[in-house]
Amino acid sequence: MAFQSQIAFTLDTVCPWTYLAKRRLEEALRQFYAAHPDAPVQYTIKYFPFQLNPQASQGGEPLDEYFRKKRPDMSPERMKMMRTIMTEYGRDCGINFKFEGQIAANTLNAHRLIQHYQKEKGPEIADKIILSLYTQYFENAQHPSSPATLLKAATDAGIPADEAEAFVADESIGQREVKLLIRQQAGAGIDGVPYIVIEGKKRDFATTGAREVGEYARILEQVLREAE
Repeated sequence: MAFQSQIAFTLDTVCPWTYLAKRRLEEALRQFYAAHPDAPVQYTIKYFPFQLNPQASQGGEPLDEYFRKKRPDMSPERMKMMRTIMTEYGRDCGINFKFEGQIAANTLNAHRLIQHYQKEKGPEIADKIILSLYTQYFENAQHPSSPATLLKAATDAGIPADEAEAFVADESIGQREVKLLIRQQAGAGIDGVPYIVIEGKKRDFATTGAREVGEYARILEQVLREAE
C-alpha cells in the first residue's frame, strides 16, 4: 500500500508568493510522478487559511494606497522594482502577474469558500477554486473576495451556480470554522505565507516562502526514499 503523504499548504489568496509556490510545487509533483509512475507514495495537498491583513475591510482599497500606509518607507521606485522581479518569476511559471488596479481587501470569505468545498467535495475542487481566485486577482485585477469573484471561482470548479450562489450569499456558513483554522495557524507559530509542510513517513519537511522547483522536488524524493 502506498504511503499517503499530506502536503499542508498555508496560504492567503492575495499573496503572490503563495501563487508562485503553488505553481512551483505543482511542477515538482508533475516531475515526481513522471519519474515514478508506480511510486509507493501518493501526495495530496490540503489547504489551510491565513490572512495577511485581517483588519482589511470587505470593500477594500486600492493596493497602492494600502502599501503607502503600511510601508511609508518604501519608495515608488523600489515598489516598481519588486513588482518587476515578481512578474519575471511569474512568467517562468506561466503566471501573468498584473499589479495595476488591484484591491487590498479582506479575504475571509475567499477562505470560507475554499475550506467549505475542500471539506465537502475534496482537494481537487479546492485546488480549482484557488486557481480561479489567483487568476482573477493577480491576472485580471478582480476584487479578491467579492460575491462575483467567489461565484466565478466556484463555478469554474464545477459547482452548480445555484448551489454556489446560496453559499456565497450566506456568510454564516463555515465562517466560525474558518476563523478557528486561522487562529490555529497563528497558534502553531505560522506568521507568514506560503508555509508548506510535506508529510514524511519518518519526519515532516517544512518550508517557508516560495522555494524553487528543485527544492520541492528534492523533498518529494526524500520522502520517497524514507517510505521505501
